[in-house]
Amino acid sequence: MKFISWNVNGLRACMGKGFMDFFNEIDADIFCLQETKLSEGQIELETPGYFQYWNYAEKKGYSGTALFTKKEPISVTYGIGIEEHDHEGRVITAEFEDFYFIDVYVPNSQRELTRLDYRMVWEEAFLAYVKKLDEKKPVIYCGDLNVAHKEIDLKNPKSNHMNAGFTDQERECFTRVTENGFIDSFRYFYPDEKDKYSWWSYMFKAREKNAGWRIDYFVVSEKIKDRMTDAKIHADILGSDHCPVELDIK
Repeated sequence: MKFISWNVNGLRACMGKGFMDFFNEIDADIFCLQETKLSEGQIELETPGYFQYWNYAEKKGYSGTALFTKKEPISVTYGIGIEEHDHEGRVITAEFEDFYFIDVYVPNSQRELTRLDYRMVWEEAFLAYVKKLDEKKPVIYCGDLNVAHKEIDLKNPKSNHMNAGFTDQERECFTRVTENGFIDSFRYFYPDEKDKYSWWSYMFKAREKNAGWRIDYFVVSEKIKDRMTDAKIHADILGSDHCPVELDIK
């Protein structure tokens, strides 16, 4: 099975930059989006052969997730069941026969770290949510997690230390994920591979110089790590400031 995750940074804009070409060509079993920036009814997307699920933020033009799957899930839920966290369209959970699949767009801590405190509350709640599901059946979750875990995961770790996405607190939260029975799939296969990024600033010709960050992930329950066959970063695919990432499992 092939899974794709892509922060499209505005789906309508991405549609004009070849989104459907990639969607059709990659032929994923499950294809997840983050930062769709849509309200209900703002787009008619034809995806023959796929069931579509959308979670919209209450605030217009902000956040939002979508999940497209060839196989119909047993059930689909939106959010994590906690009022304060479920207004921004950040989570879709699809239950399948032998695993849960979650599409997530983790809150950004923002400049000056104005949202870091909220982010810490979110992280704790989301990890608890995922662990509870993992008790029932294995979990795969993907999306823009808004953190570069290790120094190898961004081009300029020293100058970015304590910037949003590379604070000690955010990195520690992801370490906690890996200590609670979950695996960063890309690093599982490529523990030492450098210069592999999934996001580049639109400024300073960052993408041209490959001065990026790896902040888009597939995180997999250790219970099914032996089913993973590869993890990929499609850095050649344009259309957003992020590129798609992939997980293959048998």
